[in-house]
Amino acid sequence: MTSTCSDVVIVGAGAAGLSLAWRLLNPPAGVVVPRVTLVDAPVGPLRPPERTWCYWERGPGEYDDLLTASWGALRVRDSQGSGPVRGMGAYRYKMLRSPDFTSGLLPRLGGLTHIDAVVTDIDDLDEGAELTCRTPDGAPLSLRARWVFDSRPPRTVSSRVALLQHFRGWFLRTHQPVLHPHVVELMDFRTPQPRLGLSFGYVLPTGPREALVEYTEFSPSALHAPAYDAALRHYTDEILRLGRFDILGTEQGVIPMTDAHHQRRAGRHVFRIGAAGGAVRPSTGYAFTAIQRQTRAVADALHHGRVPVPPPAYPPRHLSMDATLLRGLCSGRIPGAPFFSRLFRDVSTERLLRFLDGDTRPAEDLLIGLRTPILPMLRTAAELPLLSRTPH
Repeated sequence: MTSTCSDVVIVGAGAAGLSLAWRLLNPPAGVVVPRVTLVDAPVGPLRPPERTWCYWERGPGEYDDLLTASWGALRVRDSQGSGPVRGMGAYRYKMLRSPDFTSGLLPRLGGLTHIDAVVTDIDDLDEGAELTCRTPDGAPLSLRARWVFDSRPPRTVSSRVALLQHFRGWFLRTHQPVLHPHVVELMDFRTPQPRLGLSFGYVLPTGPREALVEYTEFSPSALHAPAYDAALRHYTDEILRLGRFDILGTEQGVIPMTDAHHQRRAGRHVFRIGAAGGAVRPSTGYAFTAIQRQTRAVADALHHGRVPVPPPAYPPRHLSMDATLLRGLCSGRIPGAPFFSRLFRDVSTERLLRFLDGDTRPAEDLLIGLRTPILPMLRTAAELPLLSRTPH
C-alpha cells in the first residue's frame, strides 16, 4: 500500500475543498505554507456533476474574475406576477459555474498535491489522522495528515423537520432578444403550487438572449425528469413567453433543507466543512458565502497555530427561525409563496440579504419577524420542542 504524509488533507474538490486549499496555500507574510493534499473522487458516479453557485456580496470579491455574470437588481413576483425590481444597494448577485471556479482556482494552488481517489475510511489517531483510499485502478492508498477536512455530505441526518429543495434548469438561447439582462428573477411564484411547500421559477439572464432558467420546488420529495421538463416548458412558454429557444445544457440538483445539527468536529484531528459542516442555509439552500466564512476562519486558525475548528455557519437564533419556517411549510400552516412574496416586499433588500447571510442583529431579526404571519409562526415555534428527531 502506497502511503504519503501531509500537514492537511482535504476530501472533496467542490466549493469548500477548493476554497480551503486556496486559503491555506496563500498564508500571510512570514507564515510557513502548509503541505496540503486534496483528494477528489475520480471521474464517475461519485464525482458531483457540474453546478452553478450563486451568492450576493458587497462590491468586488475574491472570485470576480471567474464569474459568469453579476447583477445589481432582483425581483420577486407574487402569484399574479406583481413585484417591483429592487436595487440591491451595495450588493451584487453573482453567478459562478463550478467548471470556471475549478479551472480558474487550480493554477493559484501552487504546491498542492492533487489525488484522484475514493476515501473509504478516516481514522482519528493520537497525532493526526489516517485516510484509507482506493485509486481509480483499484490500488489501495494510505494518507496521513495532522488535520483532515472532509467536505462530503453526510449520508443521513437526524432532524425534526425536513424538506428538499429540488430543481432542474435549462441553459437556453432565445431566437429573439426577449430577456432583461440586468435583473435576476429570484422567485417567480406564477408557477402552479404543490400541496405542501412551494414552487417558483428562477431566471439568471446572462444576455438579452441567454439565461439559466430553473423550475424549483421546496417539497417533501423530488420529481422525475419528465415532470421537471413539463414544468419548465410551461414556465418558459406560458409564463415567460420566451418564444422559440434552443436548450444548450441542463442542470439538476437536490438540496436538503433541515434543522439537523451538523457536527463540525468528527474527531480530534478531523473536521467537516461545507454542506457537511452546516454551511447550507436551511431556509434557502444558499451556502457559498458561509463556505467562504468557514474556510477563511479555518485557514486563519491553522496559519496561527490554533486548533482549526470550523465556526458555526449561522447564529443559533437564525437557525431557530429557519426551523420554524420549515415546519410551517411542512405542515401547510404557512403558505410559502405569500410568505416569501411579502418578506421581499416589506423588508429592505439589503437587510433581508444580510439576514439570509446570518449578518443581522437581534433587533433587525425582530423587525423581519414582524413581517411574517405572526400567529402561525408562534404556534409552530411552540410545537417544535415537542417533535422528535428522526433520520433522513
